[in-house]
Amino acid sequence: MVSINPIARKICNYIPFVLVLIDLRYEGVRSDKDGSVENHLEMGKKLLAAGQLADALSHFHAAVDGDPQNYMAYYRRATVYLAMGKSKSALPDLSKVIELKPDFTSARLQRGNLLLKQGRLDEAESDFKKVLKSNPSSKDQMEAERQLTKSDEIQRLVVQAQNDFDRGDFITAAAQLDTIIETCVWDVSSRELRTECFIQLGETGKAISDLKATSKLRNDNTQAFYKLSTIYYSMGDHEMSLTEVRECLKLDPDHKLCYSHYKQVKKLNKQIQSAEELIDQQRYGDAVSKYEAVMKTEPNVQQYSLHAKERICHCLAQDQQAERAIKVCSEVLKSDPQNVNALKGRAEAYIQDEQYEEAVRDFEAAKEHGENDRQIKEGLEKAQRLLKQSQKRDYYKILGVKRSAQKKEIIKAYRKLAQQWHPDNFHGEEEKKKAEKKFIDIAQAKEVLTDPEMRSKFDQGEDPMDPQSQQGGGHHHQNFHGGFNSYQGGFNPFGSGPFNFKFNYN
Repeated sequence: MVSINPIARKICNYIPFVLVLIDLRYEGVRSDKDGSVENHLEMGKKLLAAGQLADALSHFHAAVDGDPQNYMAYYRRATVYLAMGKSKSALPDLSKVIELKPDFTSARLQRGNLLLKQGRLDEAESDFKKVLKSNPSSKDQMEAERQLTKSDEIQRLVVQAQNDFDRGDFITAAAQLDTIIETCVWDVSSRELRTECFIQLGETGKAISDLKATSKLRNDNTQAFYKLSTIYYSMGDHEMSLTEVRECLKLDPDHKLCYSHYKQVKKLNKQIQSAEELIDQQRYGDAVSKYEAVMKTEPNVQQYSLHAKERICHCLAQDQQAERAIKVCSEVLKSDPQNVNALKGRAEAYIQDEQYEEAVRDFEAAKEHGENDRQIKEGLEKAQRLLKQSQKRDYYKILGVKRSAQKKEIIKAYRKLAQQWHPDNFHGEEEKKKAEKKFIDIAQAKEVLTDPEMRSKFDQGEDPMDPQSQQGGGHHHQNFHGGFNSYQGGFNPFGSGPFNFKFNYN
C-alpha cells in the first residue's frame, strides 16, 4: 500500500481531482517495490482512461523510476506519450519494452508503425516481420501484414521519386512524394526532397509549408531555417526572412551561410524601415533617397526594386513632382500592370499634370483591383470632376499657371495677360469684342484663383462664375457700357486693380 501522511490525505479529501505528486520523491510516497509501483500503474491507467494525460504521465514516470525493469511501466508511459502526440518520446519507451520483453508483440507492432511514419522503412519492416513470425493474436498479425505490404510499396515509391527528381521530372516526383508522405508523415527526407521539387516548380508557398514541418521534425535543423529565410527573401518578404535566419543563428551562431545572409537582410530591412519612417514624417525627398539606396543594396531581386520604385512613385506624387512620378510609376506598371499603389500614384501625378483623362483611366483600373479602397473612389470622383471642368472653362489654363501656383504667380500672370488683351489695344470692332471676352475671362480667372474660398470650390469641380451652377446663384454680368447683366456681386473686371480702362468703339 502507498503510505500517505495526514497532510497529504487531507489535501486529497478536499481536492479529489488534484494529484499532488513530485515523482516518487513526493512527501509520503516511498519508491520501494512493495506495491507502490503497481499503485502508480493502476492510478495512471485510471487517469489515462479519464483523459487526464499529464497526471497519468506523472504516475507512469513514478512507476518507471520505482522499477526500471518493469516493461509495463514503459509501455503505459509510451501509450500516454502517443495520446499526447509525442511520438519521439514514445519510441524509446517502446524499444525498452521490447528489450525487456522481446515477445511483447503489441509494443513491437506499435514501434513498427512509428518507424513507418518516420520513414525508417527497413527498421519498420523488421518489426512487422517479427510480429508475423511470433504467435500473436490474429488481429496483430493482420495489422502487421497490412503495414508490411504498405512499407514495401513505399520503398518502391521512394526509389521512383528519387529517379524522377534526378531526371528533372519534378511534377511526377512531387506526386510520388505526396503518396509517401501520406503514410510517412514524419519522414524528414521525403519532405526535404518534395521541398526541392516545389522550389524548382516555383510553388514557394508549398515549399515553405514543407520546410516549416522539417524544421520541427529534425532537431537543430539550421538548413531548413536557412532555406526558409532565402525563400522569403526572394519573395520580397524581408521581415519573415529576418525572422527565419535569426532562428538559424539561435541554433548555430557561427553558421557561415546564415550569418552572411543575416547581415544582408538586416541592412535591407533597416533601410526600408527608415524610408517608411521618413514617409510618415512627410519627408518625401529623403524617403526617395533611402529607397534608391535599397535598390543598390539588393539589385538582383526584382521584388525589392519593384517595391522601392512603387514607394518612390508614391513619394514623388505626394511631393508634387508630377513628371518624375509619372515616369517611375509607369516603370512599375510595366512589370506589374495591376499594381494598385502605382496606379493610384500615377493617377495623382496625372491630375497634377492636368492629364485628367489619363487620371480617370488609372483610377478606374485601380478600382478593378481595389474595390473597397476609399482613396481610389475619392480620387476617381475628383479626376472625373476635373475632366468635366477642363472641357469647359479652366481658370488655370486661362492664366497659364499650374494648379499648384501661388497667389503671387497668379497675379503676375494676370497683369501680363491683362496688358496684352486690353481691348484698347485693338481697333476693329470684331477684334475688340474678342479682346473684351478674353479680358473678362482673364479677370474672372484672377478673381477666382486669388480668393481662397472660390479657388477651393473650383478645385473641387465647381465654377463659382458659372450662372448655371447651383452654388453660383446671384451672379451679375458686367458689360462695357455701364450697368450689370449678371456678374457676381457687382464684379467689375475694369473698375479695380492697377488698370483703369476706358473703351471707345468709334
